Amino acid sequence: MSTINVLVVEDEEAILTLIQFTLEQAGFNVTGCTSVEATKPYLLEKLPDVVLLDWMLPGTSGIQLTKQLRQDARTKDLPIILLTARSDDVDKEMGLNLGADDYLTKPFSPRELVARVNALLRRRAPQKTSEVIDLAGIALDPNERTVIGNGQAIHFGPTEFKLLHFFMTHADRVYTRRQLLDLVWGDHVFVEERTVDVHIRRLRRALAPAQLENLVQTVRGAGYRFSQKESA
Repeated sequence: MSTINVLVVEDEEAILTLIQFTLEQAGFNVTGCTSVEATKPYLLEKLPDVVLLDWMLPGTSGIQLTKQLRQDARTKDLPIILLTARSDDVDKEMGLNLGADDYLTKPFSPRELVARVNALLRRRAPQKTSEVIDLAGIALDPNERTVIGNGQAIHFGPTEFKLLHFFMTHADRVYTRRQLLDLVWGDHVFVEERTVDVHIRRLRRALAPAQLENLVQTVRGAGYRFSQKESA
């Protein structure tokens, strides 16, 4: 499974330390910040996979940052969990209406924290999870990094593996080259869009011995998709 990067913004050092320890024990890569200002260099360099954001922060609040992130095209789809001592339904509704994906009330248990992060990833970024996928004659195991196609082992390079994992967790959806670069290669990776074409060819070539290459389809004028439907 690829490393999952979590950004935690929490001004109480003891809580920040506990969250970092809990998530690192669960296998996440964690960056901690104590203010919204401190997150800016990090967010400019590379987007995290999940943001845990305290509601009440010095200066710019977590709610204000959530609103800003949702208004920016680059960060509008970032998975966000708000952390807060507020437990009223009206506060929860406000946070969700402004764009947060989930809401965790303090104090929370380490087990609940990890469970909520994993649940959000399953909804918003399933290609980042470790769950085995069995679809269209292909069984892909992210932990073991193995692929079985129509009963035979298929070997991929690391990029092709990530590309197939992404496609299988987003079946039947069409993605442009630019979207694939952002979502598979990663935000702020500066490579030519035609690089995607090269890896698509490699992916199809690896799937060909199992007669599964037609699952990776070119959609004219739009991009690529993984589908059992007949290609247009």
